[in-house]
Amino acid sequence: MVLLRQDLFRFRTTITKIAKSMAITKEKKKDVIGKVGEALEGAASVVFVHFKGLSVSDTSAMRKALKEEGISYYVAKKTLLKRALSDKGYAGTLPVLDGEIAIAWSEGDVTAPARAIYEHGKKHKDALSIVGGVFEEAYLDAVAMTAIATIPPVPVLRGMFVNVINSPIQGLVIALDQIREKKAA
Repeated sequence: MVLLRQDLFRFRTTITKIAKSMAITKEKKKDVIGKVGEALEGAASVVFVHFKGLSVSDTSAMRKALKEEGISYYVAKKTLLKRALSDKGYAGTLPVLDGEIAIAWSEGDVTAPARAIYEHGKKHKDALSIVGGVFEEAYLDAVAMTAIATIPPVPVLRGMFVNVINSPIQGLVIALDQIREKKAA
């Protein structure tokens, strides 16, 4: 009986220590909300990322690759993230944020965060996915953000545009060259 009471006391003490170490102070919460708020202030677009089962090495490699592309990535508690988002007054409805959620954002290219997370999601199936985001000051769901992710980068779009403009001119030059060859023959 005495042994059981001692074990119970140790168990309670351990649980209390764990609970205290997991709790976030009000100051830390304010810091997190402030950091997310600053990120949202300068962000061209924001992607809500669901991650589960992603190894530490894969996460580190992804963060490094995102940083090289000028994309920031931050994990925060959903309640604090929602509080920071509510202060911004975006149009629409916040998508359902289930599970572990992170945000990815960029201050430059508006499609870059969605595109990068989409590409990393292909590498890590079932571990990383887009659940929504903020684009042009409005909330979008996963389908809309995935559609944005499939838009090619601006330099590729410019190249495609040049090809579209160049195509009729090229066709005219080929036709004139064929007429010249017929007259020469």
